[in-house]
Amino acid sequence: MRTTEQWLTEYGVSHRNPANKSIHWICVPVIVWCALGFMWAAPFPDGLRSALPAANWASLAALAVVVYYAFLSPRLSLGVLPVFIVMLWSIHEVQRRVPLPLWIICGVLFALAWIGQFVGHAIEGRRPSFFKDLQFLLIGPLWLLADVYRRAGIRY
Repeated sequence: MRTTEQWLTEYGVSHRNPANKSIHWICVPVIVWCALGFMWAAPFPDGLRSALPAANWASLAALAVVVYYAFLSPRLSLGVLPVFIVMLWSIHEVQRRVPLPLWIICGVLFALAWIGQFVGHAIEGRRPSFFKDLQFLLIGPLWLLADVYRRAGIRY
């Protein structure tokens, strides 16, 4: 298993252009939010919901990602936890307050965010990292959080 630093360094190789970095700061969180939104909108077994009222596919996926991140870096894992909580809360609020189905909102935003990602990589002149290894889809959000930690002087 690669170390956190190896994952982040390798991801950073195709994310050096300032325009591409800026695009990623916008698009990666939107993609994560939409992925969770799609899972939130998916039917969840009633038996499980009655046993765990807050459970749905999105909350279970977020928990699994937090556990994956904990193997890479417990400190980054703790940092992503409040981000996921806010995302899940906001998804719930959007579903509750916006008259459009959640999957339509997520579909439009997801498509726009991925277009943005590919524009960023066209500017960068490098292919997205996940073409090499799909695990990089999980490293992108961690790369952003690690940047926040570095800027704040927090070791990860």
